[in-house]
Amino acid sequence: MVFEFHQKVLFKHCDPAGIVFFPRYFEMINDCVEAFFDQGLNAPFHDLHRAGAVPTAQIETQFPAPSRHGDQLVFQLEITQLGNSSAGYRMTARCGDEVRLATSATLVHINADGRPEAWPDTIRSKLETFRKDAT
Repeated sequence: MVFEFHQKVLFKHCDPAGIVFFPRYFEMINDCVEAFFDQGLNAPFHDLHRAGAVPTAQIETQFPAPSRHGDQLVFQLEITQLGNSSAGYRMTARCGDEVRLATSATLVHINADGRPEAWPDTIRSKLETFRKDAT
């Protein structure tokens, strides 16, 4: 299963040339991840962050084509790897059929002391449903 997040490119996302300024894409990526936990996993960040957090440990991103003010982007996220306390994901953002962003990253579930902690069983089972090779 793939999680989808829709984002219209707003004026605040753009540089003076009228295209998305690349750091704003990372805000959109995080917005998609946060929506995924809230809507896809029923585990809102504001609940998870009371006892720990889910930081990004690694991220690699390509920007094959620019996005412009007013474009309608569709972000798609799928889980590619699931460890004891980590989860890898792949995400793309498209405008129509054109890929504008492709990223892969690793999230780590940590406790209040900043140490890796196993995913709660309820979250782990939901992460599995978004795993790329899940059937």
